[in-house]
Amino acid sequence: MSTPLPRSEFAVTRRYVYLNHASAGVLPLSSVEAIEGFAREHAEAGVRGTFPYDQRLAEYRDAIGRYIGADGSSIALLPNTSVAASTIAAGLDVAPGDEVLLCDNEFPANAIPWVALRRRGVNVRLIETAHERLTPERLRKEISARTRLVAVSWVSYADGYRHDLQGLAHAAHDANALLAVDAMQGLGAFTVDVQALDVDALYAGAAKWLLGLHGIGLLYLGERLAERLELAMPGWRSMRDMWDFHNYLQPFSPDAMRFECGTPNLAGTLSLVKAIELFNRCGTAAIAEHVLDLTDHLCDGLDRIGAQISTPRGDGSSSGIVTFSLPGYDSIELGKALEQEGILTTYRTGGIRVSPHGYNTAEEIDALVAAAPKAARISAKV
Repeated sequence: MSTPLPRSEFAVTRRYVYLNHASAGVLPLSSVEAIEGFAREHAEAGVRGTFPYDQRLAEYRDAIGRYIGADGSSIALLPNTSVAASTIAAGLDVAPGDEVLLCDNEFPANAIPWVALRRRGVNVRLIETAHERLTPERLRKEISARTRLVAVSWVSYADGYRHDLQGLAHAAHDANALLAVDAMQGLGAFTVDVQALDVDALYAGAAKWLLGLHGIGLLYLGERLAERLELAMPGWRSMRDMWDFHNYLQPFSPDAMRFECGTPNLAGTLSLVKAIELFNRCGTAAIAEHVLDLTDHLCDGLDRIGAQISTPRGDGSSSGIVTFSLPGYDSIELGKALEQEGILTTYRTGGIRVSPHGYNTAEEIDALVAAAPKAARISAKV
């Protein structure tokens, strides 16, 4: 089976059926080669080896910006999702009695930074999602005149529900609120145009679907938010001219890079940019279509073996994540048994989470479906 991302780029395929990108992605070999080149230059020439990469940071931000439909000046390179969300939360112009909304099923990376605003007297309200998801219609019912920001994950980490970002942005803006988006579980499998969607912030770490190293991520700030966001943690690279070392009173950079604070993760940034180059070469639309085809194929197979699928599926809400369980069997033990067969997923008490990418094949999905009943019987005997 041909795949939009060439399987020759992914050494993991030599050992495993790897269906776990919602937990941690894998480095393409072209990225490994680029990172090794950077490391060699660092080892052999010190700053003379690393500084050329530093000088390309504006170029790297431009490449990341183009990938999500933004200008490079609106991109900050930050360590991870939590730092990006905290950067916004710490600098947001909110007062006691103001309100921030988020779903009650957010991963902590996109919950803790906002919940911490309660210390400043902000009403951080968790929207219950067990019976009704955060659709634009639901948001219009929940939002109030005191709501200043709505924070949401593009794709829910546990079950893969994909939110309607454009609809949520419209609902938020109609109430004079901002929309901040954690794109960690979608970006890489799918692409966005942040300006067309009119979101105010979008952030993601690179270590999952973006197939980058741990410790690097991106933050996009739209004009509506950037112009009012205080720089709560400035550093030497926040300045308009960071090379004018002793001019401590100079203004901050007008670009989003002012939020980067200190010395950048050059190797991590390189891994992110190289993966984006691979996505662009292979076709981002083709990757998205392939991922959806694989998860549809998985759901069909799971239905045949009587699995219980807890992931909502439908036009616009399907993603690269499918979570399932086999009635009567412990999901953790089942996941461990699949792992013994070389099939890597995430397994928790709530089910088995499967998350294929653009190099996975229908045959690998079939292998999982065929192995699951056998693995369940084995796990029941443990």
